[in-house]
Amino acid sequence: MIRTVRLLPVLLGTVLLTGCGSERADEADPAELALRARASGIAPELVYTTDAPGHTLAQQSVGVYGDDGFSATYVSRQKGTQVQLTVDRGTMTQATCEQQPGAESSPAPVTCARDGDAWYRSSGQWAEYAVPKEDFVIRVGGTNVPRAVLRQAADHLHRPSADELAALLPSAPAGGEPVERGDLPPAGDGAPDNDVDQGG
Repeated sequence: MIRTVRLLPVLLGTVLLTGCGSERADEADPAELALRARASGIAPELVYTTDAPGHTLAQQSVGVYGDDGFSATYVSRQKGTQVQLTVDRGTMTQATCEQQPGAESSPAPVTCARDGDAWYRSSGQWAEYAVPKEDFVIRVGGTNVPRAVLRQAADHLHRPSADELAALLPSAPAGGEPVERGDLPPAGDGAPDNDVDQGG
């Protein structure tokens, strides 16, 4: 009985540690995510989403970032602020944190501070949390957005669920073909037909 009591905290700790590293139970099907992401020119491993308090996803903002990265913007109509999520190839270290650019609209130098597993970067009224992964960096930032909101957005970064994926990326066309445009003529060089009738 004494041995059982002594082992219980160890076993409980093992279970908790295992749970922290496990995947979300509701994570989107990897094959479906890859199909949708590649149809938009995005590397599947770079698709992430988050929960930014007081902000909701602007679906029209979702798209490719850089060569094959991912970008999405979350907006607050009440506050008039935006939180931009970007995922792109690269690294960030203490040596390079202040050297990497901040917001184009801010001429102030970038300052960096370590905050847990992320870097808090700021320049004037702009700030972001940058979370380095193995070979890419996830950033959540904005102008005049409270640091607490950005911190929570960084804490809530995750791979999308099936429902979140449906909101983030459109369904891929069957067979991987590009989406057909209705304004293209059936013959010719494929340019839109802008001709008008006589007198028009």
